[in-house]
Amino acid sequence: MGLSVDFEPGPDLPRWLAPELPFRRGVARLGGHRIHYVDEGEGPAVLLVHGNPSWSFLWRKVIRALRPDHRCVAPDLLGLGLSDKPRNPGAHQLDLHVALICKLVVALDLRDIVLVGQDWGGPIAMGVGLREPDRVQGIVAGNTAVIPPRRPVHAKAFHRFAHLPVVSDLVFRGLNFPIPVMRRTQGEVGGFRRRTLRAYWWPLRRLRDRAAPLGLARMVPDRDDHPSLPLIDAIGHWVQGWDGPAALVWGTQDPILGRGLRRHREALPQARVFETAAGHFSQEEIPAVWAEAIRGVAAD
Repeated sequence: MGLSVDFEPGPDLPRWLAPELPFRRGVARLGGHRIHYVDEGEGPAVLLVHGNPSWSFLWRKVIRALRPDHRCVAPDLLGLGLSDKPRNPGAHQLDLHVALICKLVVALDLRDIVLVGQDWGGPIAMGVGLREPDRVQGIVAGNTAVIPPRRPVHAKAFHRFAHLPVVSDLVFRGLNFPIPVMRRTQGEVGGFRRRTLRAYWWPLRRLRDRAAPLGLARMVPDRDDHPSLPLIDAIGHWVQGWDGPAALVWGTQDPILGRGLRRHREALPQARVFETAAGHFSQEEIPAVWAEAIRGVAAD
């Protein structure tokens, strides 16, 4: 890509949060945006991409399991975690998110990568595969959507609400939505402790920094001419054509994407499937399962 990138150390964390992320961290200046990332461990590269409204904190238990023998790179998406936070929800476009993570991958010169993604992190991670296929060794997806959506497009109530003018902005910004309801998306094997929920709240504690959850919710197609669809389709076709190592880690108690396993299993018939009773943010509940799936793909 021929880009010039400046790197700096990751910012300090509050005293109560720092023990939860005892990892090597950095910030890369990419195309005018500062992207924070964890870069921990040595060995085969694993790219761990979170979704909405979480941040690299979501992967901490998986990183602990993998870091003895894998290099774990977990970026914070633009607008979330410790990355820069544009104040306009409209700044969040799928093409921009994919481009920034691709630039980070190239800047760090990651090769033979296992791409790992959940929620919006699924298509964004697989977007790296679409644009940098020679760098990819395998893929792991969980509670996400990385295949072309059915037509006509039917949005869930959550995403239909996100597209409502004025009221959605008031709720997402004013209540730091959907962080207060994250617990309700969890499964039978564990919820969030109070400190865990506080860690998700903390990067979005200021009202002015809360554009991303709404922006990413609006990135979800709610109609057949939605601007995200062409890239979503291209990423999905790349995934459907992937014949290398793959795994699916699914929490079937997820009220958002729990029913998506069947279509993904059909799209990736070679994938090893880990079907669990976890919820949407399954990294909190079944980190050992994620680590097992990633190790298996990396070893194939």
